[in-house]
Amino acid sequence: MKSSHWLLAFSLLLVSGGAARAQNNKPTAVRTVSQALDFWITNTENRVVSAAAAMPMEKYSYAPTAGEFTGVRTFAQQIKHLAANNYRMAAYILNQTPTSEQESEAGPDTVQSKTQVMDYLKGSFAALHRAVAAIDEGNMLRPASGSPGPQQMTRLQLAVDAVAHSNNHYGQMVEYLRMNGIIPPASR
Repeated sequence: MKSSHWLLAFSLLLVSGGAARAQNNKPTAVRTVSQALDFWITNTENRVVSAAAAMPMEKYSYAPTAGEFTGVRTFAQQIKHLAANNYRMAAYILNQTPTSEQESEAGPDTVQSKTQVMDYLKGSFAALHRAVAAIDEGNMLRPASGSPGPQQMTRLQLAVDAVAHSNNHYGQMVEYLRMNGIIPPASR
C-alpha cells in the first residue's frame, strides 16, 4: 500500500514538473524515464552520502536507547540497511538474484568501519544508477522477475521504492546526527 502511494506521488511530481516547465515558454529537452529516475536517485544519493560522511567514525555505533528508541539500529546499521536495499532493488530491476545480505537488508557482516560502510553505500547508489539506466518506456511497467511482492512488481515501482526507502532512512540518519549535535549538511 505504501509503495503505491509513493508511486502515485512520484508520478504526480513528474507531471507537475512538466506543467511548471511549460509555463516558462522555453523549450526543454524531453527526458527519458531512465533520466527522470536517475535524477531522483542522484538527489537522494547526495543527501544520504553527505549525511553518512558527516557522522564521526566514533559515532557510527550510536543508537538512541531511551523510550521508543530501545532496540533500534545503530547509525552504521541504518546505512548498511539502506544500501543493502538499494543493491536488492537494483538486482530485481536487472532481473538478477540479490545476495543473501541484500535480501535480508542487513548488508555484509564484514562491512564494519566508517570507510567500509561509506564504500558499501556509494556502491549501492552506483548499482541503482546502472539499474535505472536499463529502464525505458517499453519495460518500465513490465513485471521484473523475482520481484519481492505485489507492490514492487515493475521496474518503475522498484526504482521508486529504492528512492522512497532511502529517503525514509535519510530522515532517521538526520535524527541521529541532530541527537549528536551535528547539523546535517543539507540543512547548513
